[in-house]
Amino acid sequence: MNSREKINKLKEEIAKGVIGQEEMVNSILIGLLTSGHILLEGVPGLAKTTTVKAVALAIDLNFKRIQFTPDLLPSDIIGAQIFDMKTSEFKIKKGPIFTNLLLADEINRAPAKVQSALLEVMQERQVTIADDTFKIEAPFLVLATQNPIEQEGAYSLPEAQLDRFMFKIVVSYNTKEQEYEIAKKVTMNSFEQINKAINKNDLEELKKEVKDIHIDKELEDYIIDIIDASRNPKNYGLDDLVDIIHFGASPRATIDMFKAVKANAYLRGNDYVSPIDIAMLAKDILRHRIILSYEAMAKEINVDDVIQKILEKIAIP
Repeated sequence: MNSREKINKLKEEIAKGVIGQEEMVNSILIGLLTSGHILLEGVPGLAKTTTVKAVALAIDLNFKRIQFTPDLLPSDIIGAQIFDMKTSEFKIKKGPIFTNLLLADEINRAPAKVQSALLEVMQERQVTIADDTFKIEAPFLVLATQNPIEQEGAYSLPEAQLDRFMFKIVVSYNTKEQEYEIAKKVTMNSFEQINKAINKNDLEELKKEVKDIHIDKELEDYIIDIIDASRNPKNYGLDDLVDIIHFGASPRATIDMFKAVKANAYLRGNDYVSPIDIAMLAKDILRHRIILSYEAMAKEINVDDVIQKILEKIAIP
């Protein structure tokens, strides 16, 4: 199979286990192609776990799930040094972080100390246990699910951790037609078996091809302008956002945008990036990185609306 056939086969296999939720599936594939972590926000029951399992099966990846709870400890995630009574020696017991796809389910149910345990491994792809450092095998992707913050028993994620996620995807309900199909298939247990579409080596080859996708200098400058406008809105005639934005997007947003738009173009079957790719991903990349002011919260201004104003103001090349 050529690359296009592999991508199509991969999407077909995932679709056997996931009805709808195309944006979530597309984002996970972009994450795998660019080594970018993903935060999925939505109420329980929207197939977030099912989708991650389907992707793991279709690419033959190791998959582990951690249910985050208020009493979870950092060692429950990364592992610990334990004493072996039989040998009278200390040994390392590795945690579930040692996998390809890690589903951190309801990450905002755990306090900050546990959430921050993921920071080193998400950024450095390594884990320190006692005095030993262990590399995490590629591919490695953290997919964290989060309940909306207004739900009881949820904690806010620290900004430093939020910034390590390439995307924040807001997962919405299925359409009525899709929900009917889901209910029928679950009731009749008629979901098709998901088969392996590609393997890890195929994935590495696809990642190399993504890096070769062309992006014009004008589009790179356009991305820079979007990010800069979130920090210096006055310079772009966005005076009404000066008191609304408390902190703009970080340099990681620029890096992630450069990588993600190439992968999006690739998944759409193009060998070059277009303004459409930027428009499709801008909100997912920026919504968790732009911090709004108290004034914005008082006026109930939504961060997606702020991003939309920036996109409408800056001229498309």
